[in-house]
Amino acid sequence: MIESLVAGFVGLASMQGLILVVAGVVLGIVFGAMPGLSPSTSVALLVPFSYTLDPTLALAFLTCIYLASNYGGSITAVLINTPGTPASAVTAIDGYALTQRGQAAKAMGMSLWASTIGGVVGVVMLILFSRSLAQFAIRFTPADYFALAFFGLSTIASLGRGNVLKALVATSLGLAMNTVGMDPISGVSRFTFGFDELYDGFQLVPVLIGLFAVSVVYERMAEGWSGRQFDEKGTSTFSGRLEVWKAKLVLAMSSVLGTVVGVFPGAGSTIASFLSYDFAKKLSKTPEKFGSGSLEGIAASESANSASVGGALVPLLALGIPGSATDAVLLGAFMLHNLNPGPQLFSERPDLVYGIFAALLLANLMVFILGSLAMPLFRKVVLISESLMTPMILMLAIVGSYAVNASIFDVGLCLSFGLLGWVLKRFSYPIAPIVLGLVLGKMMEENLRRALLMNGFESFWSSPLSLVFIALSLTSFLYPIGQRLKNRKTSI
Repeated sequence: MIESLVAGFVGLASMQGLILVVAGVVLGIVFGAMPGLSPSTSVALLVPFSYTLDPTLALAFLTCIYLASNYGGSITAVLINTPGTPASAVTAIDGYALTQRGQAAKAMGMSLWASTIGGVVGVVMLILFSRSLAQFAIRFTPADYFALAFFGLSTIASLGRGNVLKALVATSLGLAMNTVGMDPISGVSRFTFGFDELYDGFQLVPVLIGLFAVSVVYERMAEGWSGRQFDEKGTSTFSGRLEVWKAKLVLAMSSVLGTVVGVFPGAGSTIASFLSYDFAKKLSKTPEKFGSGSLEGIAASESANSASVGGALVPLLALGIPGSATDAVLLGAFMLHNLNPGPQLFSERPDLVYGIFAALLLANLMVFILGSLAMPLFRKVVLISESLMTPMILMLAIVGSYAVNASIFDVGLCLSFGLLGWVLKRFSYPIAPIVLGLVLGKMMEENLRRALLMNGFESFWSSPLSLVFIALSLTSFLYPIGQRLKNRKTSI
């Protein structure tokens, strides 16, 4: 294995190989920071440019874009509360709160370190356990996937900022939104109200941009153009090693969890971020800081987010099964170069497989270097007056929502959900649980109905994995209630 990995580095040790790795990282960060250009869109846009390249270099280039775009999404999430990728929505919760307090450097510093550490852990686990993890994931039944998604819903208690009931209402709203569109089993249209654009349901990216970014614009409009800017002086320092060392357990746990969740096809980085955030809050000595500017929250979200890339590549390389939308695009790139991912790829083209592994390790190093160099430039964003920044956010939101499907309808959707987000904020309802409901709703419905069609409710009792996830879910739901009762007894 070590010899093969060394050979992979040697295969990239040319001027063209190094340029492609650096170019992939730069493009990934830029595309990831732009709302509307998700990792899958970024990779899809650049697949045609890889056609004339050597297959190893082409796939190394595309996977570098994939990895770096996950970090790029945190930049706008932290600075302007506009998640560049769906997974960075969790990062925005604490990241933007720190930016509002003039501590953008702390938020961005932790985001960079967490992304790098999580990315490295994900790649290392990919190298060491790709085949065994893939065999584990392939055994998952529809009942197991439903139970996993239900377990993901248990994180709502951590997103409610002290009010679990309001978080539950917000999550239910997100789940209800998934009923719009075509029925996944029967193909019957539901709640489309004559709009052809709703046959595929609500697009996640316009909804995400609307809830997080446009709602901020409406807030500013309601308050009036203050002309103020965030204070980015004095308190905004990030020593690096000290903060990272304090969050070492969160980083380790979230990196492993993000990798494992990424292995399951369809789970993805967004679910990994939510789950890791929930675990980090439960294990934290200062859970009250989560939601109002916790570095541990950023560490959990970003390390899981980046680690999930390595996890998602496991079923793709080992079994030929795409683990996420981006991996489906990568599968097309493999076929474009007459390659078939799967068990035989490791024996027939070890140079290509380990070349990808080497490229991902180099990409993590380049993300850290380029992120560190560019961070002072990124932070200049918070020095822009709000009277200028707010229209810029609105313009970015409109362009980002339009870019998904080149649809004016999506722009209207984005603006409408921005209004919904503003109203919910006015009544202190959290926004993140809506995204959680949207992400998990489709996965839950499809797998619940498949499990019931296969073997009825017995599907859930006959699967040990399903029972484990359901037990963990109930424990996670009941834990906050138990803590609240315990605190009441203590205060009496």
